[in-house]
Amino acid sequence: MPKPEILDPQGKAVLGALPRLGFTGVTDVRQGKRFELEIDGELTDDVVEQVRQMAATLLSNPVIEDYTVSVETLPTSVETVS
Repeated sequence: MPKPEILDPQGKAVLGALPRLGFTGVTDVRQGKRFELEIDGELTDDVVEQVRQMAATLLSNPVIEDYTVSVETLPTSVETVS
């Protein structure tokens, strides 16, 4: 996400459009980007640290953006219903 001090014209445009679309109660919008990575194998602390390094060096521009790394595990099996 862009740092708070960086102007966000896209977020302001969305904020202005929401009431015209019938949505109320929103006081601020920040538009950013998100990367979702799926990792093969065991998720160790070393793997999470490697993802943090990816975010710091490739996936974000740390001069103007903040980033967070969060981990979600996928279910081990998928059930299909016919």
